[in-house]
Amino acid sequence: MPKKTTVTILFTSDIHGHILPHRYGRNEQADLGLAKYATVVKEYQKRGSVLIIDNGDLLQGTPLMTHYVNAHSEKKNPIIEVMNAIGLDCAVVGNHEFNFGKKVLTKAIKESVFPWLSANILDKATGAPLFGKPYIIKKCETGLKIAVVGVTTHFIPKWENPNHIEGIEFIDAYATLKGLVEHIRAVEKPDILIASYHGGFERDIETGEPLEPLTGENQAFQMCTEIDGIDVLLTGHQHRQIIGKLNGVLVVQPGSNGEMYSEITIDMATHGQGWRLIDKQAQLCTLEGVRADINSLSIVNAFERSTQKWLDEPIGYIIGDMTITDPHQARMKKHPFIQFIQDVQKDASGVDISVSSLLNNETAGFGTVVTMRDVVFNYMFPNTLVVLELTGKDIKAALEKSATYFTLDEDGAIVVDPSYIYPKAQHYNYDMWEGIYYEINVANNPSNRIVRLDYKGSPLKMKQSYKVVLNNYRASGGGNYDMFINKPIVKEIQQDTVQLIEAYFQKQRTVQAYAMENFYIVNNK
Repeated sequence: MPKKTTVTILFTSDIHGHILPHRYGRNEQADLGLAKYATVVKEYQKRGSVLIIDNGDLLQGTPLMTHYVNAHSEKKNPIIEVMNAIGLDCAVVGNHEFNFGKKVLTKAIKESVFPWLSANILDKATGAPLFGKPYIIKKCETGLKIAVVGVTTHFIPKWENPNHIEGIEFIDAYATLKGLVEHIRAVEKPDILIASYHGGFERDIETGEPLEPLTGENQAFQMCTEIDGIDVLLTGHQHRQIIGKLNGVLVVQPGSNGEMYSEITIDMATHGQGWRLIDKQAQLCTLEGVRADINSLSIVNAFERSTQKWLDEPIGYIIGDMTITDPHQARMKKHPFIQFIQDVQKDASGVDISVSSLLNNETAGFGTVVTMRDVVFNYMFPNTLVVLELTGKDIKAALEKSATYFTLDEDGAIVVDPSYIYPKAQHYNYDMWEGIYYEINVANNPSNRIVRLDYKGSPLKMKQSYKVVLNNYRASGGGNYDMFINKPIVKEIQQDTVQLIEAYFQKQRTVQAYAMENFYIVNNK
């Protein structure tokens, strides 16, 4: 009789710094985070061996991790300490791992007792994987041999601060994975091959219809349909919750922020001198009702106390109202909070044309008393500023790109185009401009919606150059703003938005709320 065994895999992705069961912006408890996940893992480990994998975007995303980097970086990285204690088998490098710079990432990897996988992130000088191994081989007590290979979306140079990725080459994730799967199957001969890809699906897994422009940022559909030999494809980056099978490959994506994890089971049976796979299943699991692990809490306790003290420090005061109760309306009509951010960017850069956005649909703006908690809740990404030299033609092209954020519903109301909501919410890819006057007519066809565009009372000149301040993500073409790629850089401001807002309040302790309306969004059929 053939012997049977089951391999259990626990999988997380896009934790984004969430260790504690806590939402910092609202200062409230929540069913999420690695401390709760650690309790779950311990229960699985009591039952037998389990393979534990994280798929990247681990280090960045909470005030705790921002404060650690800014105030306590000489100490061991708390999220790495927690993952070490959990017993992680391997992690994949995510795109947000670079947000704090190469030094912080390198230190975190050195402190990890588990390997990091980064097959397509190479040292430019040597051509070797820079931060870890291309893949690992795990041998079970049963004799089963499991290969885990890790790749990362190669779009990182389109988003990241160039100083953070100097000397690094990002090669095509799909091509890298295809070559490695062929090599591993031929040379290592594993019984199970798992690909962990910090990237997502460019097409619907049921219909094959594109979900986004096919730029190469996400290649999971292509990986499943064009690479032979993958048993399980673990994905992330899009913050979606996915379980399914595509071309015989079990595919999983467990959301974000440590709100869910995935349990994957693979049933195997002996076959001759080896093993054959007889079934594979996955389920997404919540952390609701799970108690936080005491050891994990103790690891971060001192950092958390320091973080909470920092977050509650008042840094400035507002006369008037900068709160945002309706994010959609705040994008439709100039809001005092957006005016404030534009003023901060203009003050830091010394230029009069500025580009900004609301990062999500929870943005709360500022109340009368502004604390660091308010600032980091609104600006969770450590983006810096760049001043680019753009032509009027570039500016108009960027405005037309932003204008695709809107569409009309069946009643003629201006609403958000579904492509900015599904498969991943991308409200941050709609920009608002300061220093120019413009009108968007949503009734017009895309690429022809900017019906008026002025600078200092006269039409913007298409061939003339203008200095524009924007964040480094957008300046490098992030969000498919290709018109910004390789444009002349006039100035780089190496402070992130949180630091710039704090510095602005240091100069002006009290700020008057106001809004100069310089753009209009209409439906003029």
